[in-house]
Amino acid sequence: MSWKDNVVYNQSDNKVMVRTHGDLIYVICKSQEEQDSVVKYLSTESCKLEDYEVWEDEKVILTFRVHDGDESEKVHLN
Repeated sequence: MSWKDNVVYNQSDNKVMVRTHGDLIYVICKSQEEQDSVVKYLSTESCKLEDYEVWEDEKVILTFRVHDGDESEKVHLN
């Protein structure tokens, strides 16, 4: 799937909200099961989980960074 910049990928039947901004992908999840599924699906050599933030009503915002595969780009979670 090709991600476009500054797009909200949200439709009425989506289980999670996905938005892109530059080389970042933001995903809002409502449950641990959704988080596990999203992390498994999006974690690749060129897409890494960069941030995890608890949001309102126990929702979680996962932030992934897409990069060109250069391993010198280190990702650190808080």
